[in-house]
Amino acid sequence: MPFTPFHLGPALAIGLPLRKHLHAPTFIVGNVVLDIEPFMVIVLGLNYPLHGYLHTFLSALIVGLLVGFVMYKLEKPMQPLYKVTLLETDCRLRLKSFLLAGVFGTTLHVLFDAVLYSEMAPFFPWTINPLIGIGLSTVQVYSFCIGLGIIGIVYYVVTVVYSLFKKNHKKRNSQLRFKF
Repeated sequence: MPFTPFHLGPALAIGLPLRKHLHAPTFIVGNVVLDIEPFMVIVLGLNYPLHGYLHTFLSALIVGLLVGFVMYKLEKPMQPLYKVTLLETDCRLRLKSFLLAGVFGTTLHVLFDAVLYSEMAPFFPWTINPLIGIGLSTVQVYSFCIGLGIIGIVYYVVTVVYSLFKKNHKKRNSQLRFKF
């Protein structure tokens, strides 16, 4: 999908509920980062396939590990933003959670794109794409990603509302204690 917003659906629907185990911001970045390749091809008018070498499982592994490591190193300065946006819980995640989130995100990206684009060679160095013929249409894949996006957004909204309710409840309880 050269249009990354479709990849945000699976990123939100899977990454948010698993944020106690996988670093959700890393998983989200992993799901969209590979689309730098088609973006550059389109913007620069390159004579190169939209889904070339970055859209392989080998590259997904390498890029995913790199994304995980970079996001791990950026954790400390970014943590206040992640906390306020509820992308992280109070659980302290280890490097392994960042690396897995990066690799799972990039691999999922390649998997979704591989069923749509015949120019892809997801199992590089083999130049075939055995996933193109599994019978899923573009509309089905995009609809699935949109459905996951709706689920992810609903999950996020419920999480935010619950968090606000919890904070308000704690605030009222602490005010009641001081009145007596």
